[in-house]
Amino acid sequence: MNKKYIFIGLLLALQLGFARKTVVKMATLAPEGTDWHGMLVEMGQEWKKATKGRVQLRLYPGGVVGDERDMVRKMRIGQIHAAAISTEGLYEINPNFAAFYVPMLFQDLSDIQYVTEQLDNELVMGTSDKGFQLLYLVDVGWGYWFGKKPIFTPNDLKSHKIFTWAGDFAWAEVWKKAGYNPVPLAMTDLLSGLQTGLIDALSTIPLYALAQQSFGITNHMLNMKWGILMAGIVIDNRTWNRISEKDRKAMKNIVNIIRDKHIEKNRHAEKDALQVMQEYGLNIHEPTSDQIDQWKSEVKSMYPLLRGKAIEAEIFDKVIEIMKEKSK
Repeated sequence: MNKKYIFIGLLLALQLGFARKTVVKMATLAPEGTDWHGMLVEMGQEWKKATKGRVQLRLYPGGVVGDERDMVRKMRIGQIHAAAISTEGLYEINPNFAAFYVPMLFQDLSDIQYVTEQLDNELVMGTSDKGFQLLYLVDVGWGYWFGKKPIFTPNDLKSHKIFTWAGDFAWAEVWKKAGYNPVPLAMTDLLSGLQTGLIDALSTIPLYALAQQSFGITNHMLNMKWGILMAGIVIDNRTWNRISEKDRKAMKNIVNIIRDKHIEKNRHAEKDALQVMQEYGLNIHEPTSDQIDQWKSEVKSMYPLLRGKAIEAEIFDKVIEIMKEKSK
């Protein structure tokens, strides 16, 4: 009888021991060797240390799991548990992230901070309601237009074949109705699309243009802030709830510390990336005030196409109103 109880006790202890260990499979488009990938590696090391090995991070970088929409789908069916993704992937989970999609609405970092604070409930709770925890949200950089030929005005862009995210039918339709030539592609096919001439223009941040080497083909950049790229780390609630409250608290603290450290580093990264690309043939074009006015007018004319279609009407109206309040 005693042996029976001892055996049961050992079995329970083993089960509890195994239950405490959680391997978090996380995917990202960030290529190995980039700062974003390095940040995730550091985060995983700190998670393992803080939880005494109870939480271990297994990274799948460089899009090996697929595009960001693939990542979200695979999180939903449990093939992976977490992802470090841009606004595109975050929108697939929570449509409220489309608040950051309005072109030329944000022009400095105070705009981003203000909107993020005002939409905190929509972004954080809205993501939780969809089955995910938002552990991290940060601006990654300003998006600019890169083209194979110089782009100064909206009409110049209309002569290009523009990259759009595969699966984002609403935005592709917006571009078409506005007179542009969108070509939907998975982000993992972007470079091959440029090499074959399938696309010849895209809006991206300098860090990505350098990391992907896309600037070697789209070697003309318009120095005008088209939009902001946000990025976040999400983990599905099923995995998150398997982790003890104590470990979750430690993990969140680590995420915040690493985020703050990399935000400061990222502030200087854009300038460095632009300098390197210029050394290797990137041409940066300065728009005139008249050309900027043309872009602003073009964006305003696209509002009816965006509202209620690419961006849900409620969140569109809210972010426009927030920015109006800020400018008072």
